[in-house]
Amino acid sequence: MEITAKEIEQIVKTVLAGLESGSAKAGAAVAQASPKGDRGVFVRCEDAIDAAYEAQKNWYMNYKVEDRERIIAAIRKVSLEHAEDFARRVRDETGMGRYEDKIQKHISVINGTPGTECLKTDAISGDAGLMLEERGPFGVIGAITPSTNPTETIINNTIGMIAGGNAVVFNVHPGAKRTCAYALQILHDTIVENGGPAGLITMTAEPTLETVDILTSSPRIRLMVGTGGMPMVNSLLRSGKKTIGAGAGNPPVVVDETADIKLAAKEIYRGASFDNNLLCLAEKEVFAVESIEKELIYNMISEGAYLLNPAQTETLLGIVFQKKDGKYSVNKKWVGKNAGLMLEQLGITDKPDTRLLICEVPHDHPFVMVEQLMPVLPIVSCRDFKEAAEFAVIAECGNRHTASMFSKNVDHMTYFAKMIETTIFVKNGATLKGVGIGGEGHATMTIAGPTGEGLTCAKSFTRFRRCQLADGGLRIV
Repeated sequence: MEITAKEIEQIVKTVLAGLESGSAKAGAAVAQASPKGDRGVFVRCEDAIDAAYEAQKNWYMNYKVEDRERIIAAIRKVSLEHAEDFARRVRDETGMGRYEDKIQKHISVINGTPGTECLKTDAISGDAGLMLEERGPFGVIGAITPSTNPTETIINNTIGMIAGGNAVVFNVHPGAKRTCAYALQILHDTIVENGGPAGLITMTAEPTLETVDILTSSPRIRLMVGTGGMPMVNSLLRSGKKTIGAGAGNPPVVVDETADIKLAAKEIYRGASFDNNLLCLAEKEVFAVESIEKELIYNMISEGAYLLNPAQTETLLGIVFQKKDGKYSVNKKWVGKNAGLMLEQLGITDKPDTRLLICEVPHDHPFVMVEQLMPVLPIVSCRDFKEAAEFAVIAECGNRHTASMFSKNVDHMTYFAKMIETTIFVKNGATLKGVGIGGEGHATMTIAGPTGEGLTCAKSFTRFRRCQLADGGLRIV
């Protein structure tokens, strides 16, 4: 039986009311209306997989590529209409980041995620026949999404994965499950209303480690895609399934003596303060040649950064980090919090709108070596460019995720790029530009450095298939 537009509107209003109440009961109400699922959200992970499996068969066998693009266009439209809504809900549920920056992230992935246009066919024709190599779907994909970019990743993955002919079962971060369910149901409704199959995107209402195990062990899941920390990525790699892993980063910035210092200060400030530094590709530490370090700091203060003195730096370290058995780790309750709230902890109450804290520290300081996801940017003074590059490679910890450099010396930039080996390398700009936010190239929230796919798109979620027409058939020369 078809659901009318009026009935859909009433359902959405009911879901909204439940989500906004903030109670545990309301949070679970999204998916428990029926054990068979509520517009893509299921109580049992196994049922979410089964629904996606049937939808994918239908999607692959009965829909053309032009149908995929038509439905993706509708997804972009409805996502743009809800970008502000999604951003506010993510901020309210997770308590992390900045609402205005989250709107920009949503718009970036909505407009910048490629559809079917990146699925190119290769053809070779010769005396022995005609060979076509095309990109076919894997089938059903299991996708793990983070709390730092929850709905952005769902939109980004949905566009890329269904463009490749797949269906997807999401296992979202528990800290963002209500907003993710709300967003997924809106996208699911849009797919169905535009003639697509129900169940093409699904999720479980109560995501847990157990539901991840169900995904990785199901024979109906052909590919796992994980966006988040390295422990999660490593767990998926051990599952035995084909895995695309987007892990952690600790992106360093090198500023040498030839750099445009005002430009460097402006761009580093913009990138490191954006959404309270929640993006894994955001600038996490700066290595500045000592001859220009003070000038860089002066210009960053001019941009709006607050310079901590050594005592304040160590006090803040004790607040936002934890130490156990001699090792430092981030105090998660401070991840993505406003810099102004951190200043309040230091007794500074007249700077509530501060977006970024900066501090001068040695190259092996915990603020340098541990990925923070907070608007605290350590700056290390280095004797020369070579020392800055060496310290940056150490701090990046082999993640090979993102790095940047401000310089007018091509040899320096080339040397550092080869040394650091990151998936994204940005020269003379905020690292945001490396993921399509203000720069060229497509956008993504799944940057697969550990498994080598890089900035993922529809092509990443497909497999090569070769079709051979032998004995010179179809050739006219």
